[in-house]
Amino acid sequence: MHVVERATAASLVSRVIVATDDERILAVVKQHGGEALMTSATAQSGTDRIAEVAAQLDAEIIVNVQGDEPLIEPATIDAAIAPLLENPDIHIATTSEPITSLDDVFNPNVVKVVSDAQGFALYFSRSPIPYLRPSAEEMLEQWLMKDAALLQHYRKHSGLYAYRNEFLQTFTKWPMGRLERLESLEQLRVLENGYRLRVVAVAHRSTGVDTAADYQAVKQLIEEMNHG
Repeated sequence: MHVVERATAASLVSRVIVATDDERILAVVKQHGGEALMTSATAQSGTDRIAEVAAQLDAEIIVNVQGDEPLIEPATIDAAIAPLLENPDIHIATTSEPITSLDDVFNPNVVKVVSDAQGFALYFSRSPIPYLRPSAEEMLEQWLMKDAALLQHYRKHSGLYAYRNEFLQTFTKWPMGRLERLESLEQLRVLENGYRLRVVAVAHRSTGVDTAADYQAVKQLIEEMNHG
């Protein structure tokens, strides 16, 4: 419901629907006055669930905000939508944020992205990209520990997407790509099929809930904000 509230607060969003395959989530959303739709158990991913619901909607642009991002900034959601409103040739956009921790550079759960001069993704990886080639025989980790300013070369992929509905329906019908399978990163399917993916740099750092420890940390942050 925190995610629903934040998505509703985004100025470019006109309707918020929770797409889920879990009756418990459906019940909670409806209990709190939100809109939720059940999707088929055959949906392989969150994107498949979104596409299933989007196929029933008369909406040109669909935004996929993941349900594990209770602290996402409404402005970040708007930032992902803006390129599609500005340029009819852009089919899909996402956001990236600063990496300020050495651990995040080497954490495979933190997806890194590198973009071209126009802001389109060149590649996404669980590995440290770009690989900063250290001088002499020094290891990358040692080099980054010595000079924290080097962290500015890394960007974290936020995992938020805005699609044109037509493109979303096409995307979900493509077979899984080789690189997508190797890295277990769905967005690589876009690049492997020759499409450009616009990456908007935002300053706000998101905090996803992937583990029990993340849940406790985010719960504390929300309680502090509510009492602040």
